[in-house]
Amino acid sequence: MAESQLIEGEFDYIVIGAGSAGCLLANRLSANAGNRVLVLEAGGYDNWIWFHIPVGYLFAIGNPRSDWMFKTEPEEGLNGRSLNYPRGKVIGGSSAINAMIYMRGQAADYDHWRQLGLSGWGWDDVLPLFKKHEHHFMGASDSHAVGGEWRVDYPRVRWDIIDSFREAAAQYGIKRIDDFNTGDNEGSAAFHVNQKRGRRWSSARGFLKPILNRQNLRLETGCLVESIVFDSKRAAGVRFRQNGVSRIARCRGEVVLAAGSIGSVQLLLLSGVGPGAQLAAHGIPVVLEKPGVGENLQDQLHLRLIYKVNGVRTLNEVYGTLWGRARMGLEYALLRRGPLTMAPSQLGAFTRSDPHQERANIQFHVQPLSLDKFGEPLHSFPAFTTSVCNVRPTSRGYIRLRSADPADKPVIKPNYLATDEDRRVAADSIRVTRRIVAQPALQRFHPHEYLPGPQIRDDDEAALAKAAGDIGTTIFHPVGTAKMGRDTDTMAVVDQRLRVIGLDGLRVIDASVMPTITSGNTNSPTIMIAEKGAAMINEDRRR
Repeated sequence: MAESQLIEGEFDYIVIGAGSAGCLLANRLSANAGNRVLVLEAGGYDNWIWFHIPVGYLFAIGNPRSDWMFKTEPEEGLNGRSLNYPRGKVIGGSSAINAMIYMRGQAADYDHWRQLGLSGWGWDDVLPLFKKHEHHFMGASDSHAVGGEWRVDYPRVRWDIIDSFREAAAQYGIKRIDDFNTGDNEGSAAFHVNQKRGRRWSSARGFLKPILNRQNLRLETGCLVESIVFDSKRAAGVRFRQNGVSRIARCRGEVVLAAGSIGSVQLLLLSGVGPGAQLAAHGIPVVLEKPGVGENLQDQLHLRLIYKVNGVRTLNEVYGTLWGRARMGLEYALLRRGPLTMAPSQLGAFTRSDPHQERANIQFHVQPLSLDKFGEPLHSFPAFTTSVCNVRPTSRGYIRLRSADPADKPVIKPNYLATDEDRRVAADSIRVTRRIVAQPALQRFHPHEYLPGPQIRDDDEAALAKAAGDIGTTIFHPVGTAKMGRDTDTMAVVDQRLRVIGLDGLRVIDASVMPTITSGNTNSPTIMIAEKGAAMINEDRRR
């Protein structure tokens, strides 16, 4: 400790990570002027235009300025492929580079958490928390609220090919709905997006930047946290490196990990909290044997089916001309509308992969464009992409240390398609997609399956599962690696109040605490978890 510079004074709360959860935590914990709050962020400020123009995700993902540039290990279920695994490296975290889709999941997701013995986490418990910070374009209702910091807008662009897909989905039997966020998201609708008048609305923009003038709040960027400092079994501070200098901050209250399903787990392990044998292999002294740290990784694999079309406009040919790009720029500059406001997907649909499913278990993301992968050019031919994912996979992976060096990227192993059930749902998802595309509303555009291709027959289960491994990629929803559970669950990391079981003064408040993944995009559920976590911290302080 003597070799590190000490930040003056003690803090009541140290929040590690200014991402989707951390920005809300900073806001709520510093609302009490008597709390001294330090927020440590490894990335920088969001002072780059592509953090704010919605289509900027195309430039932010895969850029070391904005992305941690993680990769998975080779995945057997993906036929040996390794995937890029984007995570936001900036204030706002992944909400600064994500799809901007506002999705809560299904009521049954949260009721399942309650049934696991986690009281206070059922749908009726969490709905008021979603509404507390919401400002929704649909206005106040039983499902939505206005006046909060988290902006939700309607998309500001439309495409005939997207409307036709929705019509085809209705012909297949997927009903039209107006809102995915009432507790039952089965149906098709335009995605509601976290934007304000055509600009991205990240958690930094909503929760953090408006309160940076609070005298009791200190934000430090460019900080790589190296370990939690323990006094016996109590978190007493953190050690971090900033501008090449080792520094220490002391905490008299609580250290809160909000660095996400990868970052929070990596820091727990570096700090000696995790499976003892793994820690010993890296020469890390064990503070607390905790076998569940890094286990239970869940992510939604989406299968990108691409169809060439004729007789309808897509972004491929619009973007492919100088005039098309100039027109897009003018439309955005003058009206804040058009393709530059696009989320990666405009239309969503939830349905069942087979009639025996109790509730909708697959989600479609429909896009008026196609490309081989993010970061590469759009195809030169007109096409649309319909990505479909299993929203409740049964495969489980893990996060592990690669070394004891905090700057070393961890081992990420999602284990996609590791179970028979996930492979069956993947095969059925391709079949359902093909049946939708075969409906009259889309057949007028003469769709031709570019990927995975018509040579993969619907009656060949093994070929469909292999094709899923060839075209599947992450939809960027890792959760569950420090799961919430009862203290009788040996694999639980935190209790229902998000306190690390067996330690004092340490909580994890981010997507890593989800015991099971929510049915859809995970960013807004993560912000809800932060809202509930902040309330519990404040309640416990008053006791």
